[in-house]
Amino acid sequence: MAHSEEKGYKVEDRRFLHLSEEEKAKVREAEAARQAVGQASEPPPQMPLPEISFSAFLISLGSSAFVHLGDIPEPTSGEFKKNLPMAKQTIDLMGLLRQKTANNLDAEEEKLFDHLLYDLRMRYVKEAC
Repeated sequence: MAHSEEKGYKVEDRRFLHLSEEEKAKVREAEAARQAVGQASEPPPQMPLPEISFSAFLISLGSSAFVHLGDIPEPTSGEFKKNLPMAKQTIDLMGLLRQKTANNLDAEEEKLFDHLLYDLRMRYVKEAC
């Protein structure tokens, strides 16, 4: 039976390629210190999530459309970027949802939905023309 040769693997942390060697050493020291006291790297604390409701869902969709219109910064990068096709798709989706929920919403939900959809459509028209 032939004995296969074991291959070695090198694991390299590529998260900090843009740092100088001094900065990389400081990051490694800080990570080692955290692990020494039993604290692994923790993600930053998150804001509490809003209550789950139809209104919160509408606001979430609306926020997404405003991000694509370039009115709100992207949550991950903090940059203002326009993506009009995605904005149009989100607004059209909300329009479809409005049609499908007709006569099934309470007065406050209808008012929120109608005003939000109107505002988004007007913002899109302003950007597209």
